Amino acid sequence: MEIRVLIVDDEPLARERIRDLLKDEPEIAEIDEAGNGPQAVEMILKKNPDLVFLDVQMPRMDGFAILKAVGAGKMPQVVFVTAYDQYAVRAFEVFALGYLLKPFGRKKFQKTLHRALDEIQWSRTGRDLNRTMNEFLGEIRSGGPSTDRIFVKSKNRLLPVRVREIDWIEAAGKYYILHVGAEEHIVRETLGSLEEKLPARKFRRTHRSSIVNIDSIKEIQPLFHGDSCIILKTGAKVTLSRSYRDRFKDLFGV
Repeated sequence: MEIRVLIVDDEPLARERIRDLLKDEPEIAEIDEAGNGPQAVEMILKKNPDLVFLDVQMPRMDGFAILKAVGAGKMPQVVFVTAYDQYAVRAFEVFALGYLLKPFGRKKFQKTLHRALDEIQWSRTGRDLNRTMNEFLGEIRSGGPSTDRIFVKSKNRLLPVRVREIDWIEAAGKYYILHVGAEEHIVRETLGSLEEKLPARKFRRTHRSSIVNIDSIKEIQPLFHGDSCIILKTGAKVTLSRSYRDRFKDLFGV
């Protein structure tokens, strides 16, 4: 997979820092730079990069103005870079792949880069599950659900969690816990409100306090009094209450 990257930042040292971090990545075939907004718009339309590291705050034309000028249909995948974390929420509202807060280290950069490369690869193989930027923004404006990602707070940052990677969800009072592989994310929202946002064909309520991703199920074992135990591929065990077993009849006949 050969990736063309554009670095957009009005600070030469900042561009040099990202270029240095990219130089040892085997997938990166081409790196271009733009030092201001108008130049960035011209290069995006002309060079058609796969990934843009985009500084949010720049004179004349900021990162969000660049997105608007290029248009959602022609904008490549974006990772926002800025020294001001108050832009985080707005950055994710335009569906950026990641958000790097200056100064950032190599480990954080690589994690964000590799997430972006995974997304680009999904897109190239025709298996992209994300909505377009216009659709996503339309849902935000209309108050409708978005089932591609859930945003969780972690150390004063917002992190996107792909819905398809969630194994199961556990209620904990006014919160719920997302179990994603070995990771756990705590979100302040009720399980019922989250359930309305999830695709019903993939996520099923198993109990008043739990929901599972059916793609994560390894097997179902019977218990007592009509209850069952769902064993996930991760090894986690989730109770399937007899009150909810009807939701699984079409899939497993339990």
